[in-house]
Amino acid sequence: MILLVVDMQKGLVDEDLYAFDTFTERTTQLIGAARKNEVEVIFVQHDAGPGSGMTVGDEAFEIIDRISPLDGEKVFVKTINSCFGNKDLKHYLKHQTDKRLMIIGLQTNYCIDATVKSAFERGFEVIIPEGTNSTFDNNYMTGETTVRYYNEDVWEELVESVTIEEAVAMLEK
Repeated sequence: MILLVVDMQKGLVDEDLYAFDTFTERTTQLIGAARKNEVEVIFVQHDAGPGSGMTVGDEAFEIIDRISPLDGEKVFVKTINSCFGNKDLKHYLKHQTDKRLMIIGLQTNYCIDATVKSAFERGFEVIIPEGTNSTFDNNYMTGETTVRYYNEDVWEELVESVTIEEAVAMLEK
């Protein structure tokens, strides 16, 4: 199994995210459990391009301090929503024998959704722990409605939804 941590960047991790405290506690808990049990953790950062305020060299682009990658942990940069848009990550994952991806991070309705669908299309078993993806309110739905819509409806046939306890147990095996 690989724990794929998506867009946990200073410019996105904000208290306005739906269920901010639960989301940040659970993502931190899973990263800690993966590290403790020698499960590979891969970080992906979104580069919105020059002048966006969220590109290489910008403070907002950096991964939040509380989960900063450790020496030896892989970090990939993407410029589109799906993590599979990074050809090096796509190539690396394609050649892994374990096809289980636990995906956590931001934002539910953008990069997480695109990555979940891309992973599923490529034959990965996608695991989504409860409360480990989030987003902001938008013009059409609250963050809560958006998170519930994707987790409980859109991805219903694509992912294995698990509790945080089940996710930790999976990382301990």
